[in-house]
Amino acid sequence: MVFEPVQNGLANFSRCFVAFTTTSDQSAWAGIFSAMPELIAQTLIRDVPDFPKPGIVFKDITPVLMHPAAFEESVEALAAVARIHQPDVIIGIESRGFIFGTPIALRLGVPFAMARKLGKLPYDRISEEYALEYGTNTIEMHVDAVDPGQRAFIIDDLLATGGTAAASARLVERLNGHVAGFGFLVELGFLNGREKLLGYPVEALISY
Repeated sequence: MVFEPVQNGLANFSRCFVAFTTTSDQSAWAGIFSAMPELIAQTLIRDVPDFPKPGIVFKDITPVLMHPAAFEESVEALAAVARIHQPDVIIGIESRGFIFGTPIALRLGVPFAMARKLGKLPYDRISEEYALEYGTNTIEMHVDAVDPGQRAFIIDDLLATGGTAAASARLVERLNGHVAGFGFLVELGFLNGREKLLGYPVEALISY
């Protein structure tokens, strides 16, 4: 079900989607996004200063999740983005990538798999380490999360420095899958996270 307040916005998005899929020029995608009406989510995301540490302004998406129409609209838009790249599986990055990734997988009728923090997965798994400002972190996937040759579209709520997303891509490729692309609700463009994802399609609904 699509909530009544977002019917018009999703109809506009669908027209943009059709326009995109009738051209082979994928660089046109950015222009199509810029022509879209503002998502409800963009009016709801709030800044939380000095979280999780002093000097950082945190983009809080929880108001989007508390607003059914905004959440529905965001999921539908990300699902349309994912559909362009014809995925065989959706990968959600812990933890808010699970929130958006699971309904997208259901809409596309494909499996959902998780990229989780170290020690959170129960079955046989592979791991990738990635750099933080100070030190490193590790992300893991089950060994059966992606079959050889499958196209995986990776979802998260936010693209910041790109380290976690890049590590997730390496996991997919170690399982002999193909990274079809990335979808994010929000991108913090000033952190240059796309530089870690060069060579992959990267789509974000909202940029700061």
